[in-house]
Amino acid sequence: MIRVALVGNAGIGSQDHQNSMYRPAFERHPRFELVDTAEEAEVLSIAVPLAERGTAVADAIRAGKHVLADKPLAATLAEATEIERLAAAHGVVVVPAHHQRFGAALRSAIAAVRAGRVGLPWNVQCDFVVAGGDPAPTGELVNFGLYPVDVLRALLGLEVHRVHATGTPDLVTLLLDHEHGVTSTVVCGRVPALRDVPPGGLAVHRYRISGSHGVLAVDARKPALQVRTTDTFGPVWTGPGTVDVLLDVLAAGIAAGRAALGPHDAVQAQRVIEAAQRSMAVGQPVAIGQPVETGE
Repeated sequence: MIRVALVGNAGIGSQDHQNSMYRPAFERHPRFELVDTAEEAEVLSIAVPLAERGTAVADAIRAGKHVLADKPLAATLAEATEIERLAAAHGVVVVPAHHQRFGAALRSAIAAVRAGRVGLPWNVQCDFVVAGGDPAPTGELVNFGLYPVDVLRALLGLEVHRVHATGTPDLVTLLLDHEHGVTSTVVCGRVPALRDVPPGGLAVHRYRISGSHGVLAVDARKPALQVRTTDTFGPVWTGPGTVDVLLDVLAAGIAAGRAALGPHDAVQAQRVIEAAQRSMAVGQPVAIGQPVETGE
């Protein structure tokens, strides 16, 4: 059994992913055992406020602990890059909670695209929209944006080199230019509550992948059942949930010394989100890794 201690129960705004997501997943996972203190643990599940997260993860790494980190991994690209460096230097596994890529439909889609089922991809359209719930004080681009960006990286295996973002931080459209001339469009954010969606639940999470030999349409909310009881309603997975698979990745990574999802994935997602913020501020596309010329 791998011993895990929970560190913090805060996130962005009113979020408590530690108790709503990670604790239940660790409790039911056959490879993990919850312990009371960090000193007893091999893994720290870190869900502290975003402003403190980069420091907390870095301290855990220096202490030789493996880490499951709430998303985003850190508040800034600089912090995420330093975490990547520290994890490599100390030989520990750091898994950011980019769990959406592990939905059953998306895992099948990733395998299909990588196997060439649509030929050479040239464009992906994505909608990631949450309905109701508490708005994020950071804006939903920071809160949710990394999820579809991370899924696109997993689907295409290509980095983004230019971003054009428009809209508001709460509902934004991202026009992304990837390597090799591939493009993608992402609509991401939060809309008012909908009758048939639990508060803060995904109203839409879908991808349309166009390639030289076909088109693949994916509803990432499936397969699931819509269950309504006297005190709750919403989707129930017909197999392991995305967080359960995330913990499988963490356990396998600890055993192998390297996980299938790590701080480099968080760094690349953070590059895109920060470029999108700059693009919205100046009203023009931003090349990632290059300064913006505003004409002033």
